[in-house]
Amino acid sequence: MSPCVQKIIVLTGSDSPRIQAGWVDLRRRLLDVPNLEIVGVFSASDAIPAHLQADLVVVLGGDGSILRGSRQLGLRNTPLLGVNLGKLGFLADLSPDEFMTGLPLLQRGDYSIASHLMFQCRCRAVDGSEQTFTGLNELLITSGGTLRMLDISLRIDSEYVTTFSCDGLLISTPVGSTAHNLSAGGPILRQDLDVFAITPICPHTLSVRPLVDAASRTYHVSVNNAPDGAIAVIDGQITVPMQGRDQITMSRSDQTLLLARLPDHSYYSTLHRKLGWQGQLEYRR
Repeated sequence: MSPCVQKIIVLTGSDSPRIQAGWVDLRRRLLDVPNLEIVGVFSASDAIPAHLQADLVVVLGGDGSILRGSRQLGLRNTPLLGVNLGKLGFLADLSPDEFMTGLPLLQRGDYSIASHLMFQCRCRAVDGSEQTFTGLNELLITSGGTLRMLDISLRIDSEYVTTFSCDGLLISTPVGSTAHNLSAGGPILRQDLDVFAITPICPHTLSVRPLVDAASRTYHVSVNNAPDGAIAVIDGQITVPMQGRDQITMSRSDQTLLLARLPDHSYYSTLHRKLGWQGQLEYRR
């Protein structure tokens, strides 16, 4: 059994009218639930006070809201549960009605908590300055609007692996494997695996394939011929300009994402339902 949910924090994700209207309706319904206290409501730009204690963080919006929320929580070990007010909602996969139906189970502690890998990305510029970011989905190296092919060098730990001639490179977590990585032809990884997927985007060779390697290792990336406009992007939300000889180091973070899951949640049924994933065509009978 997991901790009984009595106190919740709500992250509204964004100030979009759709999210705010959804929150007004959900708040009205939550206020009628006995033995449940909303201890705080925060937008994406708000800092959550360190002293504020809750059993669950409810994130409103889509998967982008989950990405922001995972960074917003920092090292706080409070599980998240996403209520989908966005579009696809692969991580935030409960509708408001499904959330309200499952709320008694959460209050009884009849749910599970899954821990998911996050990464730390250290960007060191050629002038010696450094920036460090935490991500959940992926690191993307791309030429941006210049549409130039890049020569991206990859080392894992101290070993040189290869140089990819490609439009971009993705290093994805298992959670991120069903996002940009999937669209680029990378592998689908079960979310509880401790690995990273390395997927080149439009590589100029017939032989290169995506790689999967351990999350315990350290990944070093540089762009030998970085054009003006080359960038590193973390989770599609944080952008860092890149120049030649800039170094990016990616490794697992001490921070993890804790996701609350209601009983009977199935990763594979979510693949079927959200992404239309299946092993064969549905032939007309």
